[in-house]
Amino acid sequence: MNETKCDKEIKLAIIVSEFNYDITRIMLEKAQEHAAFLGTKIAYVAKSPGTFDIPILVKKILSSRKDIDAIVTLGAVIEGETEHDEVVAHQAARKILDLSVEFGVPVTLGVIGPGATRMQALERAEEYSRRAVEAAVKLVKRIRELECESQQKN
Repeated sequence: MNETKCDKEIKLAIIVSEFNYDITRIMLEKAQEHAAFLGTKIAYVAKSPGTFDIPILVKKILSSRKDIDAIVTLGAVIEGETEHDEVVAHQAARKILDLSVEFGVPVTLGVIGPGATRMQALERAEEYSRRAVEAAVKLVKRIRELECESQQKN
């Protein structure tokens, strides 16, 4: 790996849930704005039917798009009358983490919930989006630093 590769532009994919799209649309817009502010390119945006469905798109992107440096996942899991929101959020988060580790590519969690009301989700939409993008960019930079240092020592 040479220095130009270590310093190359960071390319992100964003996967956004269509469920609760009144909230996740805002999240997508804020994520795109923050990526631009950080000088990061959004190379691909995919829409998932729901948060629970995000992991299969993560896997497909990681398997087929070698130009993606990190994936940002966005969703809003709103509390209901049952514990369904807990099942959805916990299972999605676990699989997203598993795929990130399996592929060695940062996949960040910008998912609000479980246990959030619609109002809480709206209030947190911008913050969660920015944090997920920022974490993706920082992780890519840290991984590149490690890889470049390793290459320089060899």
